[in-house]
Amino acid sequence: MFDFNPDYSVSPGQVLRDLLEEQGMSQPDLAARTDLTVKTLNQIINGSAPLTYETAQKLEMALGVAAGFWNNLESRYRDDQLQRSVQSKLSSMKAWLKDIPVKELVDRGFIDATDDPGLLIKRTLKFFGVSSVNAWKTVWLKPQVQFRGSKSQVTYPGKVAAWIRMGEHRAKDIQCSPYDATAFKQVVRDVRPLTRLPGADGFAKAVKLCATAGVALVMVKEIANASVSGVTKWLSKDKCVIMLSLKFKTNDQFWFSFFHEAGHILKHGKKQVFVDDGMSDDTVEEKEANSFARDTLIPQAYLPQLRRLKSKKDIRRFARMLDIADGIVVGRLQREKFIPHSHCNDLKRKYAWTE
Repeated sequence: MFDFNPDYSVSPGQVLRDLLEEQGMSQPDLAARTDLTVKTLNQIINGSAPLTYETAQKLEMALGVAAGFWNNLESRYRDDQLQRSVQSKLSSMKAWLKDIPVKELVDRGFIDATDDPGLLIKRTLKFFGVSSVNAWKTVWLKPQVQFRGSKSQVTYPGKVAAWIRMGEHRAKDIQCSPYDATAFKQVVRDVRPLTRLPGADGFAKAVKLCATAGVALVMVKEIANASVSGVTKWLSKDKCVIMLSLKFKTNDQFWFSFFHEAGHILKHGKKQVFVDDGMSDDTVEEKEANSFARDTLIPQAYLPQLRRLKSKKDIRRFARMLDIADGIVVGRLQREKFIPHSHCNDLKRKYAWTE
């Protein structure tokens, strides 16, 4: 009775060779008993050919060892060989991993820590939703010409890609109605007065409003050298995501970024991914998004009144009239150079991460 139940991976060919020696049977003898060629048996024994289900049945008849034993042995062996091959290839990809902010991903709970370089790469690729570094380059670098407005995306593509992917993961947790442009236009109008609320309260309400129109609104903490203030990306034809950071840390910049990204959604195509650093204005799309944000917050019709604001009291009154945050008015006055950048900053609210 043959009794062999290893708790480790072993080649079926090695077991077959040992069994033939034990029974004093040659390969030609076994070939004759199983109606297999000597060449096929030799390939199985050497591990260069798989032991098929059909062959397992024949070995059971000829040697008295259950077909299930051979099938299980083959399956475990091939799985082990595949894992070894994958680990070997992954271990050679350390150079790519250096461009990815792995520590940030581990610290934020997106991937599990490990001392095995191959396993770490595998987990990182899984985080990005790809099977190889080449696939990663295809997904995250090939569309590079469609990334607008962020020089860091070119300089630190791995870090920016990781930041965006974190936003995608968070967006998947937000249940949204199918995208509706008319509904989102109304949402944009409804978000304006939320800018007057404390940051966390206003943002939470904005998240709920955006979801009703098919837009997932998320915040992602900044990554060093990934100088991103906001991103607009379509996850499907029915769901878009706006990702925001606290790069500039004041309410005027934060909400301007939101309305800027909203402008991309309403004015530009679904195939483009807009990565914005809050400073670039060198493409048609960025100029349009900036104009949309500017005019949505403070319409051009109010520009004459804006010019005449002389005091903090005037600014507060004007902000109340438009139902927007005082800091947004200050930011606009500064950008228009109606007041110096050093003036009235105490009317802006500073935002900070609390996690």
